[in-house]
Amino acid sequence: MVDSTAAATDHPTVPLRPMTVPAHEAEARSRTFHQVMAQRRTVRDYSTRPIPDGVIDWAVRTAATAPSGAHVQPWRFVVITDPERKRALREAAEAEEREFYAHRASEEWLAALAPIGTDWRKPFLEDAPAVIVVFEVHKGPQSPRPYYTKESVGIAVGLLLASLHQAGLATLTHTPSPMRFLNEVCERPAEERASYVIPVGYPAEDARVPDLHRKGLEEVLIRL
Repeated sequence: MVDSTAAATDHPTVPLRPMTVPAHEAEARSRTFHQVMAQRRTVRDYSTRPIPDGVIDWAVRTAATAPSGAHVQPWRFVVITDPERKRALREAAEAEEREFYAHRASEEWLAALAPIGTDWRKPFLEDAPAVIVVFEVHKGPQSPRPYYTKESVGIAVGLLLASLHQAGLATLTHTPSPMRFLNEVCERPAEERASYVIPVGYPAEDARVPDLHRKGLEEVLIRL
């Protein structure tokens, strides 16, 4: 039997340098972060105002700090700003969405979507200054086998959304199904599989959002 502790020493390590937060500041910092993130809303109406240089790069850097199974980091972030490519993305996505709303979605699903006010039309894919298409990277000629791929990419996307929101930008998480058309639009190899389409930009001045409410702490937290 191999001693896992001994085996771990076969690979280099470095000292942990944790972020130090005084105990008396911890709750206040947590509360401040919540207050910022509680203002985040999914936005479907975008301004033409340009995104400041560097913001998306730093947001992707932050997303790429996410933990991943076996540290394979199975993600790719494709940032689309070219108008023609955004138009092609919108046209392909709307073709899939028309099928979804007309044939694939159950009545129960459509009823759940009704308060949000969505339909097959996706103008935000063309209106937003940038669209980030997030791909899961699976085993391929240049890619090792990933582990816990969906979980790893999901955590990375959460960090991406938080970083963009902290910079004052609005986002939307769009998940057309199926997504294989995105490989062609984004010129990505077959071992990469799209999982999220995220428009990014400033909200339009007249943007409105559904009057929805998040569950309270008592509904989502269980202490044992």
